[in-house]
Amino acid sequence: MRAWSDRDDERREDDRREAGERREDERREAGERHEAGERREDERREAGERRETRERPPDEEALAEIRARGIDLDPVPPGHHRHGDVVHSDGHSHPHAHSRPDEPPIVGIVGAGAVGTALGVALRRAGWPVGAVASRDPGRRERFRELVAGARGFAEAEALLDEVELIILAVPDDALAGLAARLRMYSGQAMIHTSGLLGADVLRPAMAAGTQVGSFHPLVAFADTERAVAALHGATIAIEGDEQLAALLAQMAEAIGGTPVRLAPGSKAAYHAAAVLAAGGFVALLDAIAELGRVAGLDEAGSLAIYGRLIEQTLGNARALGIRAALTGPMTRGDRGTLEAHLAALAAHAPGVLELYRAAAEREIALAEERGSLTPDAARGLRATLAAPLATPG
Repeated sequence: MRAWSDRDDERREDDRREAGERREDERREAGERHEAGERREDERREAGERRETRERPPDEEALAEIRARGIDLDPVPPGHHRHGDVVHSDGHSHPHAHSRPDEPPIVGIVGAGAVGTALGVALRRAGWPVGAVASRDPGRRERFRELVAGARGFAEAEALLDEVELIILAVPDDALAGLAARLRMYSGQAMIHTSGLLGADVLRPAMAAGTQVGSFHPLVAFADTERAVAALHGATIAIEGDEQLAALLAQMAEAIGGTPVRLAPGSKAAYHAAAVLAAGGFVALLDAIAELGRVAGLDEAGSLAIYGRLIEQTLGNARALGIRAALTGPMTRGDRGTLEAHLAALAAHAPGVLELYRAAAEREIALAEERGSLTPDAARGLRATLAAPLATPG
């Protein structure tokens, strides 16, 4: 057995030092592994939070406010536009939805309400291909597809652009500008709207190179689909567009039985106001007539049966003789006593009808003056009666 030496002590000291360094290294590595684990856990947690944020339903009120301020949450690069989720360069050609030169264009309708559905049915029956409909209302969208065979259904208008050549926007007037700003046509497409008030310019934001815009307004009351489709036969349809598009729209109007007309520039608002008076305004007049009929003991059907014949006779007279010559009643005779009795009865039993009666009477007095059946003195007397305060019913 050899004797223990100083060198042995040095070696033992070196071994202890190396062992200590190894333990220190192991502790440091363990700490680093722990920190790395914590970082991975933090990353997993952050990823989960991001996923939850993406999957969380959007705050509709916040989104509406953002849209109202004109902020685009998903902008496209300059010189490009979007079809659904796909971004294209402006003026690009398109691989889908082309009719043959001797066939009508493939039609897509945005809006499955009364107007859009009736037009879809009428066009399909006339042999025009209706390739797609877009509506966010699932019930309306499916009803459209049941009535118009072969039409594909989409919730968003952008997706419809890939399927059709002629886009019809059958949506409320207030929605047109915002909708047009979201859409962008591809070369060879045309877009029209059905507003009786707005011009084709409202659709210009949707244009790209080689596209056209216009309008197509049938003068029809769209209360019921089948009745509206039937009413299109013989109806006036106001069209707007350049010469090529106007010619196509005239063909479409004639295909569904209508008569196309082109309005004078700047006249559309007056034209539409007249249409509103002829439809909604006339319904308001009918409602006032029915209200007075109830005072006389008539229900709605009874009032329509009795006064409806008088309305039809008056319309027939106006068509045959002219509007002024068709005017009859106490205003044409200067009959102040009858006018006073009417105003008193309305004040007592139907005060909501008074202003409508007065407005119509003023117009009747003017018509009677113009045709020479009422003297200036008689007209002044009638107007004084209309303006006089009425006794409060006691």
